[in-house]
Amino acid sequence: MADDPQTRAIRDEFRGHLELFYATLKLAPPYHSVEKAIAHLTAALNAMAPTDRALVAAEPARRWVHYKTAFIESGLSQKHRGIIAGLARSGRTGLPAEYQAFLDAYLS
Repeated sequence: MADDPQTRAIRDEFRGHLELFYATLKLAPPYHSVEKAIAHLTAALNAMAPTDRALVAAEPARRWVHYKTAFIESGLSQKHRGIIAGLARSGRTGLPAEYQAFLDAYLS
C-alpha cells in the first residue's frame, strides 16, 4: 500500500523529531530502531481511516501520542537508557517541551 501524502508528511516529521532528539542529546541514533519506529508509525497511520489520519495530521497533540507509541514499541526507549534517563531526571536535555513525550519513556 502506497503512503498517502498525510502519512508521508507525518512520517517525515517524526523522522525529523528523532534526528533532533538524538542530535540535541549528542548521541548517535540507533538507526535500526529508528527505522523500526518509522515503520511502526507508518503501519499505524496506514491502518487508520482517512478521517482519523486527517485528525492526526491536523492536531500536534494527536501526532505526539502516535510518536510516543512508535518510540516505545520500536525499542528506542531502551537504547541509551542510562544516559537519557539521567539527562531527563536532571532536566538539562535542551529539548523543546513536546519532547517530554519521549523523555517520559525513560522515566517510567
